[in-house]
Amino acid sequence: MKKFEDVGFLVARILMPVLFIVAGWGKITGYAGTQQYMEAMGVPGFFLPLTILLEFGGGLAILFGFLTRTTAFFTAGFTLLTAFLFHNNFAVDPNLTMFMKNLSIAGGYLLLGITGPGAFSIDRAIGKKW
Repeated sequence: MKKFEDVGFLVARILMPVLFIVAGWGKITGYAGTQQYMEAMGVPGFFLPLTILLEFGGGLAILFGFLTRTTAFFTAGFTLLTAFLFHNNFAVDPNLTMFMKNLSIAGGYLLLGITGPGAFSIDRAIGKKW
């Protein structure tokens, strides 16, 4: 049963960060447009490098199981924050769905932060518990 659990953690760690890696890359390649959008939503553009670091860098960290628990907790918080900042106008059609999607994603990252990365991870290879 432990082998299925370890494989399950690996599959989850492969699937969970795909959205963040792709979104982070999009912010890198479309930096100016993303910065303008953030500022139009009331978020200072100087937060964009941190957003890229968390989405792209954090997504890769989760994928490889490096600093998994810490990154997962930060990602959960970031996802909740973006739900409240960018998807709070439920009168606009997709926002309620996007808000609930963010809640679901945050729940998954909280669970990953609590359980850890599983056996097939850099964290496990270097003996990192946190």
